[in-house]
Amino acid sequence: MLLKRIFFYLLSILVIQNVTAQQKPLQTAMNKMKLEFRLDEKGTPLYALYYNNKPVIQPSALGFSLADDSTFNYGFKILSNEKRSVDETWSPVWGEVNKIRNHYEELTVHLQQTQKANRLLNIVFRVFEDGLGFRYEFPNQPNLKYFIVTDERTQFKLSGDHKAFWIPGDYDTNEYPYTTSKISEIDNKDLVEKSTDIAVRVAPDRSAVQTPLMMKTNDDLYINIHEAALINYPAMQLHVDNRSYTLSSSLVPDAIGNKAYLQSPFNTPWRTIIVSDKATDILASKIILNLNDPCTFTNTSWIEPMKFVGVWWEMQTGKSTWSYANNRDEVTPDGNLKPNGKHGANTANVKRYIDFAAASGIKGVLVEGWNTGWEDWFGNWKDKVFDFVTPYPDFDIKELTHYAAAKGVKIIMHNETSGSVTNYERQIDTAFALMNRFGYTSVKTGYVGKIIPRGEHHDGQYMVDHYLYVIQKALQHNITVDSHESVRPTGLHRTYPNWMASEASRGNEYNAFSNGNAPEHETILPFTRLMGGPMDYTPGIFKLKGYSSVPNRQVHTTLAKQLALYITIYSPLQMAADFPENYEAKKDAFQFIKDVPVDWDDTKILEAEPGDYVTIARKEKGKANWFIGAITDEHNRTATIPLNFLDKGKKYNVTIYADAKDTDWKTNPEAYTITHVVSDANSILTLQLAKGGGAAISIMPL
Repeated sequence: MLLKRIFFYLLSILVIQNVTAQQKPLQTAMNKMKLEFRLDEKGTPLYALYYNNKPVIQPSALGFSLADDSTFNYGFKILSNEKRSVDETWSPVWGEVNKIRNHYEELTVHLQQTQKANRLLNIVFRVFEDGLGFRYEFPNQPNLKYFIVTDERTQFKLSGDHKAFWIPGDYDTNEYPYTTSKISEIDNKDLVEKSTDIAVRVAPDRSAVQTPLMMKTNDDLYINIHEAALINYPAMQLHVDNRSYTLSSSLVPDAIGNKAYLQSPFNTPWRTIIVSDKATDILASKIILNLNDPCTFTNTSWIEPMKFVGVWWEMQTGKSTWSYANNRDEVTPDGNLKPNGKHGANTANVKRYIDFAAASGIKGVLVEGWNTGWEDWFGNWKDKVFDFVTPYPDFDIKELTHYAAAKGVKIIMHNETSGSVTNYERQIDTAFALMNRFGYTSVKTGYVGKIIPRGEHHDGQYMVDHYLYVIQKALQHNITVDSHESVRPTGLHRTYPNWMASEASRGNEYNAFSNGNAPEHETILPFTRLMGGPMDYTPGIFKLKGYSSVPNRQVHTTLAKQLALYITIYSPLQMAADFPENYEAKKDAFQFIKDVPVDWDDTKILEAEPGDYVTIARKEKGKANWFIGAITDEHNRTATIPLNFLDKGKKYNVTIYADAKDTDWKTNPEAYTITHVVSDANSILTLQLAKGGGAAISIMPL
């Protein structure tokens, strides 16, 4: 009897020790950043993140609900764990800098769920100096081969009621104006119901927001939550618990409500948390790029960053149309479409843009509305309206190809799918073969409207797979892609550098056909949408009033700010979006657009505060020239810019394109001044930015 008691006593000690070992936190750290991982008493995986010993993410749950197992978020035990350190440097094909350091401490935790056929799950954490990336790995295993994710149960339990910059969690569009509020005040119901904007629709979850989500704590800590390497998985939105300040992953569903269809082995996208006590560090972070795989191909010589003009703004402002006729049923006596007289993509008009681009040293001309089908592109025939190879009668593709080539200009193809992705996928090889035949090296894709197959969403797994399918097809044809109305980027341009830009947010075009973008909008974008990759924002509008038939419609910036956006909103594809005649009227200001490059060797984030101001300096790729952009919100401010990043002992010619004394985005937006000074690394520039204004600076060695 005594021996039996001793046996059970010793056994209980072993059980307690095992439970204690399971609950004891695993830790890994990098300077100011520290991660802790443990299992709670129910076997639920928990992680916590600290910055300078301050809690950034309090203990938060991890796991999943599967179609055949709603408990795949507890009942785990730790089988093992391992750590490793990585410190390497790599060079992007194009980008904001020419070298990127990838330095992190990695912790991999191997878990087993004993209650459900011993299913396995790994969680990989990478701690960087400026944040954390983590993802789930489903190992190859006999008891979890094909499975359906009904929910991802990742949590981000915040340390307080932070200030947040957010847009509603819509499944089909990212094109919302930003709201600034406390976490406890997030509620997008009023936003979508009161808005008169055509892009705003009712979000499925009134307490959900999209990532990247930017936040600021009461003690001035900056936190950004997003994801990296989104492949074969739906985009992550965040459901907000206003009382506990807990964010929970909310995956975009498919037509029947499931989130993802997976097969092991499988890795989810990385969940990213970027943290600093300096706003400038958030913009300088390379965590999202570093969590993506290296470039998949070696010959990248055909990938060329460029500036472009295009037949585009005139359609946005109503000067011309995408369609050749007003209606597909309006025909001439001989059975052809009856022209409406306003079709923008006609041969003569495109030649005008080609001439302007050639004279300005701009390499590309985008042409929208060149192919048949626009008369009913958004209606009943959308699933079979475009064939992507048949031009309208007034668009001579052969003549324009030769004309552009003779002038050293490339025409950029436009493929609007109207959301009919099955139609596009059937024809994509034919469409890209046409581009190869006529020397088109770049395409702008579009996905306006409901997705066909019906019931799918723009940001669901089906469409995430489609966007990457297009990129991979384009790669086979040596074509670069600028995608619009697609899922917001997650750093995949490292792996696929032919995916050069995306829209995936509210661009400059909203100043043409809607209530426009508030003056603070462009000061928020670098902290939100641009965290995942370049944006085709279409800057450079010079005629800021009087371009629309709608009374009082105007661009909500100054002209100098439009110039500064070429620096502060990064893209290797930058459009000079206004009409050629508006640039001809202000040739001195247009000189900055002619001079500014789109590929960089170095970038310095000089000053920044989300929603208030951003000042960035960039060094031209392969040259000693620097360019600076400074922008502000609806308030005027003084930008103080030390030039200590310049080479010591050298003199530079500095050209400053600034707001005039009486400039105001609302009353006098087009007033500007141009000043020339000689400066060096000891110089400090002090610039007055008007309300809604900015400044653009070119710095070139004497």
